[in-house]
Amino acid sequence: MVRTQVYLTKAQHRAVRSEARRLGVSMTEVIRRLLSRRMESRTGLGGLDKEAVLSFVGLGDSGFGDTSERHDQVLDEANRRAAVR
Repeated sequence: MVRTQVYLTKAQHRAVRSEARRLGVSMTEVIRRLLSRRMESRTGLGGLDKEAVLSFVGLGDSGFGDTSERHDQVLDEANRRAAVR
């Protein structure tokens, strides 16, 4: 690991501290996770949230006969809808 100093606004600091408490991790870990998610989403590889995928998989019958053939498109649409919420 490399030590880095970052300046946050008071609002950012409060938000990161609150999230760290909620998750039971350090503020540094929250920032690492946020950076990792952002960098992964830029490559298109990390955009899917595990919980969103599992909730989609657990839905059962989608009502569409071609879901198995176009699963990537269906997952992408579900992920976009989840991101809007």
